[in-house]
Amino acid sequence: MYPGTHAEQRPDHPAIVMGRSGEVVTYAELEERSNRLARHWRSIGLREGDHVAVFAENHPRYMEVVWAGLRSGLYVTAINSFLTAPELAYILNDCEARAFVTSRARAEIASRLQEDDAIPGVQDRLMMDGTVPGFQSYEDALAASSGERLEKETLGTTMLYSSGTTGRPKGIMRPLLSIHPSEFPNPKPYGPLYGYDRDMIYLSPAPIYHAAPLAFVNATLAWGGSVVMMEKFDAATALALIERHSVTHSQWVPTMFSRLLKLPAEVRERYDLSSHVCAIHAAAPCPVPVKREMIEWWGPILHEYYAGSEGNGSTGITSEEWLEKPGSVGRIRAGALHIVDENGNDLPPGEEGAVYFSGAGLPFEYHNAPEKTAESRLDGGRTTLGDVGYVDEDGYLFLTDRKAYMIISGGVNIYPREVEDRLITHPKVADVAVFGVPNEDFGEEVKAVVQTMPDVHQDENLADELLAWCREDLAAYKVPRSIDFVEELPRLPTGKLYKRILRDRYWGKNDSRIV
Repeated sequence: MYPGTHAEQRPDHPAIVMGRSGEVVTYAELEERSNRLARHWRSIGLREGDHVAVFAENHPRYMEVVWAGLRSGLYVTAINSFLTAPELAYILNDCEARAFVTSRARAEIASRLQEDDAIPGVQDRLMMDGTVPGFQSYEDALAASSGERLEKETLGTTMLYSSGTTGRPKGIMRPLLSIHPSEFPNPKPYGPLYGYDRDMIYLSPAPIYHAAPLAFVNATLAWGGSVVMMEKFDAATALALIERHSVTHSQWVPTMFSRLLKLPAEVRERYDLSSHVCAIHAAAPCPVPVKREMIEWWGPILHEYYAGSEGNGSTGITSEEWLEKPGSVGRIRAGALHIVDENGNDLPPGEEGAVYFSGAGLPFEYHNAPEKTAESRLDGGRTTLGDVGYVDEDGYLFLTDRKAYMIISGGVNIYPREVEDRLITHPKVADVAVFGVPNEDFGEEVKAVVQTMPDVHQDENLADELLAWCREDLAAYKVPRSIDFVEELPRLPTGKLYKRILRDRYWGKNDSRIV
């Protein structure tokens, strides 16, 4: 299925409902508008295999832009809407976009691309909700095109960019399948795994440009369900939307769980969540106490998976399994799982090493980055996302951290995640980042940077309280040597923390940027 099929069967059924404004986009509207944009792109010379990009907030028109590309055999790059103009220009040029869609809300950033002809390869520049110099009206372009389907439709795909936490982001590129969009393979596993069907109502609380929200929204539309799209995440609003729209499915990141759990009890208990039968989460490790509390509150409806935009393999775990294996991200679902030592040898259960997958998904490469592609591979078709972990005797994977952020202090390996998981459970802590900073004797020492809950006084007494909290549960060498406080950590709503920005400041690098 794809939106065109549902537009024929249920034209007035809501495809998208915006959370704050309540604006509804029906399947008939999604079908017509995506056809018009597809024809516009075809009229200016775009053909299968070309690249287009979208840079916008969560917007009622967003998915018609995506589906215009997916039904035209194009590569669609959804761009982080929080980027600066130079960062945006880098991705537009690197992905070789020929067409670019943005919104009036992002005009301040997008308009800077006109200076010095920053994106010379982009021939078509459309802006929704109004224009600035250098951009054509999106609405006018669609009005001038036909709403009929292209004579030949082939399935395109996304080319999304890594988050850039350890350097410039790179596009993850896969081959096109040369099939009709109605054969869209993305939604097929979602039925048996998560109970997707045409009557589902899916809450999307995260920015739609991110890989997981975009994939789950696409799957919902392919099944014919309705997407309730939040313009911006707010914990209490998310609960209200579940009640208001009788939401059945949702997808989250662990920082959202932490904020939900820290709502006052009277707010948490105010809403009827009985329609909610499946809450999916991934993107970042979830602290064990946080997930346990969520299961106690929502019931055993949490489904966790581990995978990456590369699509090289995945694991999954239900709530019932997780309660038996707390902290695990599950057993293999796609491909084969390998824990590998520094020499590329597979390790036995219980031994920690780099996490690799093999035998799953389409081949991928990092666009214009052969060295990064090579770094992700070992013989036997094994590829990695850069994580570290181990499997137990039953085949359940436990992640310990990202290899890039491991702290080596006096020759001892310390993984920040364990310390972060302890600190985030303190009632005065809203968010936390732990990393290594220079130490003359030990090479590195453990540093914690904490964002407190509102109205919490930040002083030495609080730092001492948090350090004592760590000592109750962690070995002495893992306890931070010091704690600093910030107003807000550089974390995107996707849950991705740009730890490098924090870490570099302590290593004398003052020019850190997101990319």
